Amino acid sequence: MRKALGLILASTAVAGIAGFAMPAAAQQTVTVWFTKGFYEAEDKALYAFIERFEKKHNAKVQLSLFSTEDIITKTVSAVEAGTPPDVGFGTTYDFRTTGKWAFDNKIEDLTDIITPIKDRFLPGTLETVYLQNNTAKKKAYYAMPVQQQTIHTFYWKDMIEEAGFKASDIPSDWKGYWSFWCDKVQPALRSKGKRVYGVGHPSSIAASDTFYSFLTFVNAYDASPVDKDGKLLVDNPKVKQGLVNALKDYADVNLKGCTPPSSVTWTDTDNNVNFHNKTTVMTHNATISIPSSHLDNANKGDAQARKNYNELIITGGWPKKPDGGTLPNLAAVKTAVVFADAKQKALGKQFLAMLLEDENLNPFVEGALGRWFTVTKAGADRAFWKDGSDPHRKQVYQQFITEGTIPFQFVYDYHFTTINAENVWGRAIARVAGDKIPAEQAVDEMIARIKVLVAQ
Repeated sequence: MRKALGLILASTAVAGIAGFAMPAAAQQTVTVWFTKGFYEAEDKALYAFIERFEKKHNAKVQLSLFSTEDIITKTVSAVEAGTPPDVGFGTTYDFRTTGKWAFDNKIEDLTDIITPIKDRFLPGTLETVYLQNNTAKKKAYYAMPVQQQTIHTFYWKDMIEEAGFKASDIPSDWKGYWSFWCDKVQPALRSKGKRVYGVGHPSSIAASDTFYSFLTFVNAYDASPVDKDGKLLVDNPKVKQGLVNALKDYADVNLKGCTPPSSVTWTDTDNNVNFHNKTTVMTHNATISIPSSHLDNANKGDAQARKNYNELIITGGWPKKPDGGTLPNLAAVKTAVVFADAKQKALGKQFLAMLLEDENLNPFVEGALGRWFTVTKAGADRAFWKDGSDPHRKQVYQQFITEGTIPFQFVYDYHFTTINAENVWGRAIARVAGDKIPAEQAVDEMIARIKVLVAQ
């Protein structure tokens, strides 16, 4: 994730109150904190929406844009101090904070906004925001879905061709797929004097890419550590063995020297950087930010970036599960919230309600060049995703719409936001790949830590 300084934007407009607007003698101000977009088009779309909101509601929006990392730390601090903004949108809120905020009664119930438009959302999106409030002793819609992501694979077409292979040679079975990159492509390129690695394999405690990728391996073995009712399953022998198998397969890429040694210390940008530099032949990543960065450069006149995007970088899905079944796509829905201690709760709700209108949400989501997928049926039906002319977006559409998705474990138990934030998954990988302990021992340690965190 790239760093950005907090940016404060305040803009005003005068217009009649309409739609959701409340009668007021004076113009009101709503304070909004958002993750800064990766591309200029995202922020432009947000500014344009804000201008429309201000005119429609005779309101002033005080907008602060923060980097992915900063918005978490600043918002958590503000919530704990009782001085949050009115509205918050962070692209890692879902992973790290939304579920706990709902449980602790720190965010507002948005059911009155979501219920009338429930039919507009794609399957699987509302589950992420239907959360437990321990104070109210109920589940309700405590956040608003804005956009979503799932995990994809990427490889350089010219690199596998240099190794003597073509796309049709890539196996679709689980073991054969990983062996292809490690045991065939990498040795073939090394024999030509290329100091490259078959796989860019996030394996650090620092990277959220690590737990996203590892939990995809866990899904391949049907080893979810919690069920849909929030019941912990880690003592179930089949689940435990699945976790062991997933950890063995994941760490094996490291142990075979098939990923750069530095992958055990990578941050979330490093698998991207190594792929861009062609240090790795393939990698897995939880958005199509890798090809999208080339598209962004191509749109600025870079001819090689255009060729990379159109011809050389291939976006794909995942191989079949070890049992031959289709691997479910693990989706993360990005959430916006209104805080319980907000000064302008009603206006904050109006802000989110208007953001979800097609003319506002679609430009914002599409401004990310495909990095994020839409959460609405109307958005998915747009040519941007559906016409198939863009090979990378075509793959995203296939994974979300044709194949379907499943949610993260934190949807069923908010404690898994803490488990992910601590990255118990990455710690287990480090124990096997770095300390060389058996996977069975690392899983026992991991399960013990999960139980401690769930009990807190």
